[in-house]
Amino acid sequence: MSDYSKFIAPERRSVPTPANMVENGKCVFGTFDKEFETMDLLGIDNPTSAPDLFKRLKLTVWEATEVHFEEGVLLAACCDMGIFGQILNIFYDKRKKKVYSWGAKIPSKDTIVAGNLINGSETKADAKNLSIHYTNDFQDGKCHLKGWQEGEAGRIEYDFSLTRLSKPCVVSIPFADPAVRHRPLYSQKDFFRSTGWLKFNDETFHTTEVSTAIVDDHKGYYPRKAHYDWVTTMGVNETDGEKKWFAFNLTRNQSIDQDRYNENLIWLENETSLLPPVEFTRDVPTLKFKDGANWFIKDEHDMVNVTFHVYDIFRMVTHAKPLVNIEYFVAFGELEGYVRDESGKKYILDGMLGIGEDKTMLL
Repeated sequence: MSDYSKFIAPERRSVPTPANMVENGKCVFGTFDKEFETMDLLGIDNPTSAPDLFKRLKLTVWEATEVHFEEGVLLAACCDMGIFGQILNIFYDKRKKKVYSWGAKIPSKDTIVAGNLINGSETKADAKNLSIHYTNDFQDGKCHLKGWQEGEAGRIEYDFSLTRLSKPCVVSIPFADPAVRHRPLYSQKDFFRSTGWLKFNDETFHTTEVSTAIVDDHKGYYPRKAHYDWVTTMGVNETDGEKKWFAFNLTRNQSIDQDRYNENLIWLENETSLLPPVEFTRDVPTLKFKDGANWFIKDEHDMVNVTFHVYDIFRMVTHAKPLVNIEYFVAFGELEGYVRDESGKKYILDGMLGIGEDKTMLL
């Protein structure tokens, strides 16, 4: 097999994580091997062009999880956008190829997103008709998620215990030239085995021995005009006659140097394999989604060649031009194609679950 590791920049290799992401008003950038103990992003000097008085309103933080089991997939998110908090629960029923969703805006002060992912830190929100609660013990490879919400779609309730299957993906990505401005996007994503249950109206779904999850912890100063694309999968992949734990993350955002700073990788059991930058194209704009839409995700070196067949989407669209324009879509469906690890080994994706996001913001 060919050596594809030559396409991976040195900055993509994990280095020991410093205790604090921010020192003396500046943050570190790169890829790291474990959780940060402290991420004082409000301690960065002038991370945006706005006065520092508005830093708190410019910082977006969230913790989100996708839990995949036989009948469907849950996306549960607790987000603080500075101005307000956003709680989102989405259930995609694989049997019906249909999305059900629950969303709520709550005061920012009532939305608690953990400052780190260790020692029992909590992300939580409680309000009328909803509750979401994370307990993070990533230093031991553990996370617990429980919640419920009621709305037009009915009632959803869940309780999951997560155990890490692979190495974490921890990145700090510059969204501006660090010589001019320290404007970071921090992200930690982890691949987990999941055990627990989900109840949706009158049905209860239980995890099995192959149920998995991905947790996404996220903090960043997005530009006023921002866009990102993302696709993931998780589960078990059969390659060379063997079934093994497998997941990947593919993202294209506003990193100033896609080769040196991105979060693209394959998760395997107890190890990861890095992937280069990718590009997203679509045969139908997501805003005009219809049945049969496809996303195409590729790189320059034939390590990523993925088609995402989208079956249904969640949409959150706000047009109040010229001041505000938000187009946020979460897509669900199936994958086709392959990815290669750094040794050149090919992993066929046909029929695996696909989850994606397409988000554009003007704030």
